[in-house]
Amino acid sequence: MITHVVLFQMNEPVAENAAAVAERLRGMEGKVAGLASIEVGVDVNRGPRAWDLCLITRHEDADALDAYQADAHHGEVKAFIAERSRGAAVVDFAS
Repeated sequence: MITHVVLFQMNEPVAENAAAVAERLRGMEGKVAGLASIEVGVDVNRGPRAWDLCLITRHEDADALDAYQADAHHGEVKAFIAERSRGAAVVDFAS
């Protein structure tokens, strides 16, 4: 299993952009190749080290993660996010 974690920093207005991105990310469930599960959370901490939104997806293996990354619907979601975010951090790990 490969877990894919992405943290996003949103453009202003943060709450509005985070909500729109979270909705769009959740909409990938059942529509994107290679996606075994998805979890999306908007930050409630708001501390100085906090990011605005977290995406956690799980994929059966590296090939499934590659299929997810190459999926056209995922590409549309990434473009939507790019217009509303100013930074991201990613960690992929095997479990």
